[in-house]
Amino acid sequence: MAASGSRNSAIVLFTDDELKDMNGLTKGINFVEVSCGCTSKYGDTAGKLKVFRDGDLKIRCECSSCNESIFTPAEFEEHALKGYKRWKQTIWIIIKGKKVSLLKTALLRYYKQEAKSTKGHRGRKRRSCHHDEFIRCTVCNKERRFTLRDKKECRNYHDARAKPNWRCTDFPSNKFSCDAVEERQSRKVLRRCFRLPSCEGCNYCVCLGCEMCRFSDCSCQTCVDFMKNAAN
Repeated sequence: MAASGSRNSAIVLFTDDELKDMNGLTKGINFVEVSCGCTSKYGDTAGKLKVFRDGDLKIRCECSSCNESIFTPAEFEEHALKGYKRWKQTIWIIIKGKKVSLLKTALLRYYKQEAKSTKGHRGRKRRSCHHDEFIRCTVCNKERRFTLRDKKECRNYHDARAKPNWRCTDFPSNKFSCDAVEERQSRKVLRRCFRLPSCEGCNYCVCLGCEMCRFSDCSCQTCVDFMKNAAN
């Protein structure tokens, strides 16, 4: 009986012809799920797109670096390093073995209706960044802030984190010594998340791997895995 109910609910969302030959199709109560992906210069990033009757769209990423994180379509496009801000065109599903733009399918029907019903309400625009990180000195036990605004700063933090006995004097450009005052605790909570300044880690401020924070000349497992996946 449960299976029949799920099947009937799915038919209400989309007809069999609209879903015909879609790869990875799963029908559920008030949702359908299909395989999807986004292609960048590093290759394909695969995921599972779930379309809900209320207009919500969620993508579960299946790349090896993010442990099946859940994204909105725009976030998934950015996570795949596409960066075009045109997820309706750049995200694809597979029909009869061919990649078909999401825009050319019926899967956006309820998303469009949802957009109309929320017209006039300004949503929060997602801005990606690398949030500030801290490393504790093994000599004085004070935490030092690393700002990650560009590739050089990301590399500084990456190398410092890999060093087991990191010290204040190892900070680039000799910015700190162990005698320097530690940053106030009230200041430490501000970590450059555009959604919430006191956030300690979320999809808005924690990058899971990109060109800026992964390095082809580094032999650590994190960088090796990223470069290997980027090449596939």
